[in-house]
Amino acid sequence: MPDKTLEGKVALVTGGAHRIGAAIARRLHAEGVNLVIHYLTSEAPAHALQNELNAARADSVMLVRGDLNNGKKLLKNLVFETTERFKRLDIVVNNASRFYPTPVGEASEENWDDIVGTNLKAPFFLAQAAAPHLKKTNGCVVNIADIYGERPLPNFPIYSIAKAGLVMLTKALAREFAPEVRVNAIAPGAILWPERGLDEMSKQRVISRTPLKRAGEPEDIAGAVLFLVRDGGFITGQTLVVDGGRWVAV
Repeated sequence: MPDKTLEGKVALVTGGAHRIGAAIARRLHAEGVNLVIHYLTSEAPAHALQNELNAARADSVMLVRGDLNNGKKLLKNLVFETTERFKRLDIVVNNASRFYPTPVGEASEENWDDIVGTNLKAPFFLAQAAAPHLKKTNGCVVNIADIYGERPLPNFPIYSIAKAGLVMLTKALAREFAPEVRVNAIAPGAILWPERGLDEMSKQRVISRTPLKRAGEPEDIAGAVLFLVRDGGFITGQTLVVDGGRWVAV
């Protein structure tokens, strides 16, 4: 059996400063992983998380700020800074996302570029940049997709399209990067509610259609990431749905 310890390994987590990204960062860090946490606007949460984790293990977390839509140069720089600091790269978690409504009659080309760029284009080119390093360490990529990549969310067509593409990206890269690197995805259901625009009645409607009759927690996704990274050594090209059973509900 392969060694399942993560002690001393290095993970790059995009959008890792708060919400689900921060939960993933904390879970991996607790397993001994050194972290590079990418963020864009969440500067205060990013520094607070860095201070928290470095207090537990000194010099184990580095922050990198940047807009993932700024092209391949930024993505290559994320990988470069990671390997310069920690001398290796074992895990890439593509968690950063754009999520807002784009009704077909109102959506713009700028909306398309923004949402598809963050949710699909950036994960591809970040994986491309990271691949040589991941192959050296027999590393892995975990993409955070969405159940709406299979069942489109009304008024969010561009987001749904981008996440569907991310699911296919996961399958394609699993073949391209094999046998050295595993690539998997996680499709969350109702884990954290959007930061704005969803009233209590809408939330209850979602929960009523979920067999477990509750929303999930960020830690549910973090646990799934840990499973795929540490324990899923014979799993690649798969999308793990973490949605309280909503996928099977009518």
